[in-house]
Amino acid sequence: MLVELLSAVHLLNRAAITVVWFAAALALGYFGLPFFRQVVPKLRHFWSDAGRAERIIAVLLGGLFLTDLVIALVAPPNNFDSQTYHLPKIEHWAAQGGVEFYPTVIDRQLAMAPGAEYILLNLRLLTGGDAFYNLVQLAAGVGGVIIASRIAAQLGGGRRAQLVAALIFATTPIVLLEATSTQTDLVVAFWVGTVATLVLDERGRRTPWPAMLLLGAAAGLTLLTKATGLVAAGPLLVWWFFGQLRARHLARAFAGTAIVVGLMAVIAGPYLWRVQTTYANPLGPDHLRDSITMQRHDPASVLINALRIAETTLQPPQPGDRPVAAAPIRALAHALGVDPDAREITYWGATYPYESWPPDEDRVSLPVQGALILIGAAVLVRRRSPARLYAALFWVAMLAYAVTVKWQPWGNRLIVFLILLGTPLAALWIEPLLRYRRRLVVRSMSAVLAIGALAGVAAVSVGWPRRLVGPGSVFTTSHMDERFIRRPEWGRDYQWAAAAVNASGAKRVGLIQGYNTWEYPWWILLKGDDLVSLQSLQPDLPAPKIDTVDAVVCVDPPIGCHFYIPQEWHPQTQGSVTYAIRPR
Repeated sequence: MLVELLSAVHLLNRAAITVVWFAAALALGYFGLPFFRQVVPKLRHFWSDAGRAERIIAVLLGGLFLTDLVIALVAPPNNFDSQTYHLPKIEHWAAQGGVEFYPTVIDRQLAMAPGAEYILLNLRLLTGGDAFYNLVQLAAGVGGVIIASRIAAQLGGGRRAQLVAALIFATTPIVLLEATSTQTDLVVAFWVGTVATLVLDERGRRTPWPAMLLLGAAAGLTLLTKATGLVAAGPLLVWWFFGQLRARHLARAFAGTAIVVGLMAVIAGPYLWRVQTTYANPLGPDHLRDSITMQRHDPASVLINALRIAETTLQPPQPGDRPVAAAPIRALAHALGVDPDAREITYWGATYPYESWPPDEDRVSLPVQGALILIGAAVLVRRRSPARLYAALFWVAMLAYAVTVKWQPWGNRLIVFLILLGTPLAALWIEPLLRYRRRLVVRSMSAVLAIGALAGVAAVSVGWPRRLVGPGSVFTTSHMDERFIRRPEWGRDYQWAAAAVNASGAKRVGLIQGYNTWEYPWWILLKGDDLVSLQSLQPDLPAPKIDTVDAVVCVDPPIGCHFYIPQEWHPQTQGSVTYAIRPR
């Protein structure tokens, strides 16, 4: 809301943001000091009262996130998608002093929900750079651990169940790898988890007005960050509404719904309106929307989509690049008359299966944690307990995701919010087994949790693209090489072109690029220059003419670059990068 307000009055700049955050820091210090004074005594009490296993879990969690903190501070942002559209739009906003749309050929910069990037924009304006960008997802990861633990307690679990829930979520490889990145999946998971734990607070009571405001804020932030989060937040809010009706709080139910919807409109409305007026659809252009959402919803297609998502999520380490479980799924798909690679149910250009088990932030599977979550959800949905309805809603969210979102190779990161919601169910199922009289059962479950924890340790240690040890370590790789760790050959070409443009004294530089090339490095390498796109996919936002810029940088095959750049500019090419200086 701060970003939108300052943008509307043309005050979205470093001075205004600094003043607001200084005031916020004073308020936080005044109102939050009593809370923080209670933290240390409570931690001491927990430690003195905890058993050996509980202390081990606490130390492991602290060690993992402290390690992630070091990586987040040392490594520059180097996520692939962030280089293309997450981070460039922040630079455009900072340069133009507002979040209004601008000409670009990468329309994901405009149409993709900007909630996480709004937070990053605050950091960008406060610090002038991206040194603390990775801390946003890290904070969301730590918050997710707290939320998983709190939900476990709300559903009837004791302290051990809370610690197990925290352990399962915190050691999930995709969580630890994303916690040092500038992706947005942990941020939306945090907001969805916030909706869940706030809804659980309202069971059996008349919802007070402040709680309605919190619910509306959490739902609005979910929508603003990533709309897929609504497949889980939506059913939870419906549960809350009917819970109020069931308790005969009719006025509160309808008034609260109006407040929730109103806050969602206030928080996400301005962004959705810009998308609607630009693309005639609040979900963005047709090609972008259709590349992600399911176009077939018959039972056979949904079943195959769900099975492919499950296989990619649960894929264990195995030799070769053809996962064993994929062959039966493809065979079943053909038997049901469904093409497992059809564009209607598969991300455009992708082919099923995909090797997802290596520890990469965009794709890593979670066989241990995923299996524990599914088993816990299956057991508790049949058991008479406070968690029964919650488990049912978890399955509803899982089905809604399979119905609406296509399988894609990097889909494991898109379901982080489902992992967070399912983790307490796994913990509630495991807790009684850890108190079982038979040692074999206790040791078996402890071994499973230990294997899952080792997977998390491995992800932090050698995960890609920000690894702690080995080739490409964040401690042995230069800052610039780390930015291009996924495409080292691009790094040489980008730096070569940027050096020539900087030496020419150009102040206004035109960008020519492909739909999936990296724009963000130009904002780092051409610091201080005015960068504008010479292409535009927005009919109402034409791109500036090439004769309005001093130089051009192009990332495309040379034939594509030469199509845009006049020959009298004498374009120079190295690898996939071309630059040209405007003749004097």
